[in-house]
Amino acid sequence: MSAQLLLVDDEPGLREAVKDFLQESGFRVQVASNAREGWEWMQQNIPDLVISDIMMPQVDGYQFLKQLRDDPRFQALPVVFLTAKGMTGDRIQGYQAGVDAYLPKPFDPDELVAIVENLLARRNLSSTAASGEGDTPDIAELAKQIAQIKALLTQKNAIAQTPAPFTIDLTPREQSVLNLVTEGLMNKEIARRLDTSVRNVEKYVSRLFSKTGTNSRTELVRFALEHGLTN
Repeated sequence: MSAQLLLVDDEPGLREAVKDFLQESGFRVQVASNAREGWEWMQQNIPDLVISDIMMPQVDGYQFLKQLRDDPRFQALPVVFLTAKGMTGDRIQGYQAGVDAYLPKPFDPDELVAIVENLLARRNLSSTAASGEGDTPDIAELAKQIAQIKALLTQKNAIAQTPAPFTIDLTPREQSVLNLVTEGLMNKEIARRLDTSVRNVEKYVSRLFSKTGTNSRTELVRFALEHGLTN
C-alpha cells in the first residue's frame, strides 16, 4: 500500500496543486486547511509523513510541530515544512523545532517528492530495526508504535469486528505473544511475562507479521482487533 501523507496548508490553490502532484507520484494524500483540522484528523489516523505550511492563522507550523513532538505517537513522524519564509534564521528555527526537511516556496515539485521518498525510506529502516529484524531497535519508533497501540485499544469497541476471510493458524505461543502485543507491551515486557528471551519474542512478532500480512505492531493490533484474533 502506498504511503499516507497529511498535507496542511491554508492556501487552497497550492494545497490542491501539491495534493494532485503527490497523488500522481503514487502517494495517498489527506489535506487539511489548518493545523487544528490536521490534528483532529490525526487523532483517528496515523500518517507516514506530514507536510505543513508555517504561516497559518491561529496555530502556525512551529506550534503544530511542537504539538506533534510533544505527543509520543508522533515524536518520530517525519515532518516537512513548505513555506514562503526562506531566510536562514527561519530554517534554523525550523530545524531546532524538530522539522526533518525545509523547502522554501516556490519549489520544484520533483524536489518535494525526492525529499518525501528519502524521509520515508529512512523511516522504514527504523521500522525494520524496531520489528527485530535489525540488531538495534529504534527506541523512539517502538515507543511511538506502543503509543499508537494504546490509542487503538481506547477505540477497541468502535472497531467493528468482521469474520476473517481466511483462517490464520497460530501456535499457542504465537497467540500468547499476539495477546500481549495487543495489550501494548514491549518485547522486553512480553519476554518477562512468557519467561523467554527478547530475541525469541522478536521472532514470534516477525512470524505474526508474515501470517497477517502486516508490517508494524500498530497494523498487527488493528488487524487482530478487526478479525477477533485476541483472547
